[in-house]
Amino acid sequence: MLVADFDYDLPRELIAQRPAPERDQSRLLVLERETGRLHDLAFPDVLEWFRPGDVAVINDTRVIPARVFGRLPTGGRLELLLLRMLVPGRWEALSRPARKARPGTEIRFGSHLARVIERKPDGVRVVEFEPEDVEPLLEEQGELALPPYIREECEEPERYQTVYARRTGAVAAPTAGLHFTPELLGRLEQRGVELARVTLHAGLGTFRPVKADTVEEHAMHPEEFELTPDVAATINRALSEKRRVVCVGTTSVRVVESRAEQTAEGWRLGPGSGETNLYIYPGYEWRVCSAMLTNFHLPKSTLLMLVSAFAGRENIMRAYRHAIEQEYRFYSFGDAMLLV
Repeated sequence: MLVADFDYDLPRELIAQRPAPERDQSRLLVLERETGRLHDLAFPDVLEWFRPGDVAVINDTRVIPARVFGRLPTGGRLELLLLRMLVPGRWEALSRPARKARPGTEIRFGSHLARVIERKPDGVRVVEFEPEDVEPLLEEQGELALPPYIREECEEPERYQTVYARRTGAVAAPTAGLHFTPELLGRLEQRGVELARVTLHAGLGTFRPVKADTVEEHAMHPEEFELTPDVAATINRALSEKRRVVCVGTTSVRVVESRAEQTAEGWRLGPGSGETNLYIYPGYEWRVCSAMLTNFHLPKSTLLMLVSAFAGRENIMRAYRHAIEQEYRFYSFGDAMLLV
């Protein structure tokens, strides 16, 4: 399968540079998978597409200010983007300029000293910090790592967090959830929808570009997740009772699909935590997810492949052409799409 099959042309002016004035003022494009029918709506209309008894799976990760700037012994400046903590004081990171972050290189960040101890084949560096607690460093100097296609500074950093963000550790926000307000979530529960909170700390696996020519050649970078026993039980009850599991965002999708196990009663979730490098593209056998709320994704990205696996590539590409014609706003601060 060619990566080029997941390409499309997007006018630059449709890339959202800032969030909507209010979270729920985004637009919503609904795609009915079986018929291919499209509906142009406002985001609060999403409530009408939920059914009593649905379980909405949301990712409660919170984005850390993971971009820090340090000084080399030569006086030069070097940027680190912290991806994930391996053990206290030891992190995987991307560096810029990469050529200056060779093993043995030391970088000074105020009271913190970082040392590059390994360069992995994929260009990721392993960096060791002294002192090992980097939280004070991130609080004092860290910046949110907004995607490179957002050229404007985010004036309200909390708008790059969901209203239900709790557990720190992500580099990128689970953007499908950015549209929800506390009021909308409350109305969702009033409709009889259960909220199930999972955690996946979005990092390099979520946003890394696909450089291979064929889909199958790409490998996902592992990301940390947690699915608690209570949440697994909530979702399993829904599966047993033939109720829908609606995943808010591709990160929520990857948690529940990663933990699905085949049983005599069908697919069920096993609780757990650790890392997942689940890579979903067309041909994938869906196990748990019944409907999906998502944003519009970059061309040739693993996220576009994932939604194509769920709704069909032709359906998705046609929906994207429609969204471009109707001037929807794209990517992290853009509009939403519901696949049912």
